[in-house]
Amino acid sequence: MFHKNTEKLESLIGANSTFKGDVETKGTIRIDGTMEGNVSADWVVVGEKAHVRGDIVSRGIIVGGRIDGNLRAKEIVEVRSKGQVFGEIHTSKLTVVEGAVFDGRSSMHREESNVVELMTKEKIK
Repeated sequence: MFHKNTEKLESLIGANSTFKGDVETKGTIRIDGTMEGNVSADWVVVGEKAHVRGDIVSRGIIVGGRIDGNLRAKEIVEVRSKGQVFGEIHTSKLTVVEGAVFDGRSSMHREESNVVELMTKEKIK
């Protein structure tokens, strides 16, 4: 289930846990319980039975459960088959697997390095 960049798990909110408040951490956080608050981490994994009410900002987000909030990922958002997202998604890569629920708006952006590279090529012409 983990992407190569998410192998080092730093924080965990367990399946039988309820957490209220904001979380900011370096590394990966896995949420399997219920959380009310915003999350900022390098990578976020939301388990199939998890429910998050709040916004998530990260490099990458994997959604297996339910999120009521906005997602902002620098690299990728993946909504798995049992995942549900109710809110906006801002990312450069978006995957919504068959069976997943996404009710909201999405906006895709390019990575800044690609934009700079393209601008440089345009100036050369």
